[in-house]
Amino acid sequence: MTDDPPPHPALLPSGLSDLLPPEAEREARAVALVMAAFASHGYQRVKPPLVEFADGLLAGSGAAVADQTFRLVDPDSQRMLGLRADITPQVARIAATRLVGAPRPLRLCYAGQCLRVHGSQIAPDRQIGQAGIELIGSTSPAADAEIVVVGAEALATVGIARASFDLTLPPLAPALIKAAGINGPARQALAHALDRKDAAAVTRFGGVLAGTLTGLLLAAGPADRALAALAAASLPAPAALLAEQLAATVAAIRTLAPALRITVDPIEFRGFRYHTGVCMTIYTSGRTEELGRGGRYMTADREPATGLTLYSDALLRAAPAPSARPLVYLAENADPATAGRLRTEGYATLGALGHDEAEAARLGCTHVLRGTTLAPLARE
Repeated sequence: MTDDPPPHPALLPSGLSDLLPPEAEREARAVALVMAAFASHGYQRVKPPLVEFADGLLAGSGAAVADQTFRLVDPDSQRMLGLRADITPQVARIAATRLVGAPRPLRLCYAGQCLRVHGSQIAPDRQIGQAGIELIGSTSPAADAEIVVVGAEALATVGIARASFDLTLPPLAPALIKAAGINGPARQALAHALDRKDAAAVTRFGGVLAGTLTGLLLAAGPADRALAALAAASLPAPAALLAEQLAATVAAIRTLAPALRITVDPIEFRGFRYHTGVCMTIYTSGRTEELGRGGRYMTADREPATGLTLYSDALLRAAPAPSARPLVYLAENADPATAGRLRTEGYATLGALGHDEAEAARLGCTHVLRGTTLAPLARE
């Protein structure tokens, strides 16, 4: 019997990876631009810890990601800790505790890394970068519209100008099913059919709701068509109120950003675990990958809130690659003041470190600084 060879030093657990140059810098720049856009709209940055006591981390909206949360025992306190799978519940905790006395509505933003127990077939990564905003303390449709418009502006700063915001009402289908008294296996079969967008199965399992649900299912698409279907449907009071909130949100978005592309899927609910009203998922033209998602929820102390989270790795894939930063080789006699000025103008510089200029091309330099003179690097 022979011992197994040790794993290669570069081997990482499934769903985890190294981000190398130049992508790591591109991602950092994108997050910085997004956060600057959030700050320009009055969103103040918070920085929650990577781990918390599990009972606090998984309270309120955090319970929805309990199955995705890594747990470990704190050697110091001997209490169970949770490693965050989503930053939104942490921001909600901060609003309800540390900032409970701050004026409302409260606008907060954040950026950081999360770790999840499982990836999915569509999104296998388990470490996920998030950058988001939370607006806490307002029930107004104008708050939902602000979240969407600020998110669109943040995407534009990284070159994603053709984003599409797909609005939905995750509580709508459950409210309709509850009002119709559909329970047990029939309820599960109907929910599964809605999740798969299977109109035939919705007709088969929908009972008295078959016509309404099928009509709303087929109405998904341009906002006006879906809103007309909702207005024409015979909805019980709780569902009708949700439809009115959605219509008011669309109207508010169009007032602020008339050119923004908005679609509506009235009965989509996949992935919205703790949301209570209008929600949104962001896509780019021709792509199925989500750039972000968010929507209405309640904090642990029942304060109304809405928010939006962008995924930094998805932004990296969707945004156009920026022009490479010019790289200047500093000859031995390069003037330090001139080198400093070049860095402020967007150049990067590389010190000679005792090498001659023949090293410059190998290191990818585009220019060379001799004394105070900057010149393009001659290539053989």
